[in-house]
Amino acid sequence: MLAEADHLVRRAGQPGGVVIELVRRGVLKVGLDLGTEAGAIARIQGKYRDRPASLADACLVRMTELHDGSAVMTFDGDFSVYRSRGRRVIPLLQPQE
Repeated sequence: MLAEADHLVRRAGQPGGVVIELVRRGVLKVGLDLGTEAGAIARIQGKYRDRPASLADACLVRMTELHDGSAVMTFDGDFSVYRSRGRRVIPLLQPQE
């Protein structure tokens, strides 16, 4: 997820290193342990195999299940289809390109 965030920040014209600096300062925290959540993430990828859901996408969907009130910032149109906890629409922040 951090790699995806870094990619999107660079794509938006910002300098590299912004995301890792935010992590270093404690502004951003990774809210997912991939080892612990592997089964749930595999379930999400299976549910959306027709898309197909990338690992990054499935991790973000899972984090919305784990962290109430969270939103996903993305340029990815697939997030309008993904659902949290079965049928909950995921709140999105979608900057204009």
